[in-house]
Amino acid sequence: MKHPVDVHVGKRVRHRRWMVGMTQQQLAEKVGIKFQQIQKYETGMNRVSASRLWDIAEALEVPVSFFFEGLEDAQSEARIAGAAVPGDIMADKEALELVRSYYAIPENQRRRLFELARVLSDAA
Repeated sequence: MKHPVDVHVGKRVRHRRWMVGMTQQQLAEKVGIKFQQIQKYETGMNRVSASRLWDIAEALEVPVSFFFEGLEDAQSEARIAGAAVPGDIMADKEALELVRSYYAIPENQRRRLFELARVLSDAA
């Protein structure tokens, strides 16, 4: 049975890997393991040891604490039924791709796009 903390840490690994544009294979090579092990970490099937989490954090250029950020919020959201936005929106491949694309837009245009999205969401 998957432990909720292991699932959260795995999602944060996947999220960060996606944000930096790294494949599972590339991360595995940097850490010195097989990509299948990265898959198991990302799904929460296997628990990440402290030393391995340290290596992953180094490879993804984040502090180890990054993987635990939002853990309390995620647990609270899981208890709330019928939320308008899924509790784990960043687990959605399309959402991650959208965020990555959004931050690739020059800042002044990004602000205008953000305002447009805000207006459109109010109209819906």
